Amino acid sequence: MSGAQKDLAIEVKNLTNAFGSHVVHQHLDLDVYRGEVLGLVGGSGTGKSVLMNTILGLREPQGGSIHVLGQDTRNEKGRRGLESHWGVLFQNGALFSSLTVKENVQLPLREHTHLPEKLISELADMRIMLAGLEPEAGHKKPSELSGGMLKRAALARALALDPELLFLDEPTSGLDPISAAAFDELITQLQSTLDLTVFMITHDLDSLYAICDRVAVLADKRVEVVAPLDEVLKSEHPWIQAYFHGKRGRSSAVGA
Repeated sequence: MSGAQKDLAIEVKNLTNAFGSHVVHQHLDLDVYRGEVLGLVGGSGTGKSVLMNTILGLREPQGGSIHVLGQDTRNEKGRRGLESHWGVLFQNGALFSSLTVKENVQLPLREHTHLPEKLISELADMRIMLAGLEPEAGHKKPSELSGGMLKRAALARALALDPELLFLDEPTSGLDPISAAAFDELITQLQSTLDLTVFMITHDLDSLYAICDRVAVLADKRVEVVAPLDEVLKSEHPWIQAYFHGKRGRSSAVGA
């Protein structure tokens, strides 16, 4: 994405998140530009999923403001108006185990549209295909799918409403390196083809190198740095140094 384009998809200002006396985020700011793939990283307990869920309006922050596509997600009316403009792939897929893949993909279409059943069926088939699954996968239950297929099924559901924004929580977690690389390639293709803005939580260094335009690092209760990866690597913050310049980080950099 061109660095000259600063059209914001997500704007988080002075955010505070706490669980009782335990403060997770404080004075946290983050901008996500339209059309970019932003990778969010941070150590265990830094609240990566908490931040995503707060942006989505799934939890109420203790302070600050959040705007997505210009709408205030702390306002219920504004948040509900956005639900058809974003798709979410949760870490465990969060598919309904009693439904087939196709029925799972159809759910958002039934909830947020008044389309006829025939068209809902056709659109679900298209989303399953977009996610890189064979048509017969639509008739299977989640328990019948491999880990990679399960991720793709959850992605198909996230794409059901043709969203502008795609939220991914650890999309390659649990996948073998070949499947993870294939999923990264799929996200890159979809982002380009569908003009998506992608907010991706990940601990996968290979994904950061392969598909992210910028990387945001959560540390010390805030976003310590958000920049293209080559700039992030120059940070002297201890966690960033340990994460990116340790043995695993060096291996990923060599393979990039």
